[in-house]
Amino acid sequence: MAIKFVLLVNKQGQTRLCQYYEFMPIDERISTEAEIIRKCLSRNDTQCSFMDYKTFRVIYRRYASLYFILGVDGSENELAVLEFIHNIVETFDRYFNSVCELDIMFNLEKAHLILDEMVMNGQIVETNKTRAIAPVAVMDQATASGK
Repeated sequence: MAIKFVLLVNKQGQTRLCQYYEFMPIDERISTEAEIIRKCLSRNDTQCSFMDYKTFRVIYRRYASLYFILGVDGSENELAVLEFIHNIVETFDRYFNSVCELDIMFNLEKAHLILDEMVMNGQIVETNKTRAIAPVAVMDQATASGK
């Protein structure tokens, strides 16, 4: 599965986390993000969670106040991507104990670390929740014992 980017966005359209796996110039990244977010937020619950945008397919899912948006190759299985989005949410839930927007905002580096354990270079490398959060848990133990 070739993932191009992962975005976490709130209902107001503010990006809370973004991770790109292919180079994109910053001005193009900003305009692409803004357009994708606008399109995702303007869709209602009865519409499909998949849409084509330029050279890739955008797949998103809303959990509480956060939209999890992934850009993938057009040939990817949309349902597998939705399942992976759910896996990301469950992994964040396990680490943050019911993840919310504030958890992502105040622990951005940990959210990035967990995501980096799950996706490397645009490829899914880990779906086991326990193994994905293990390095962050070790870091938490090290900082707790260092105090």
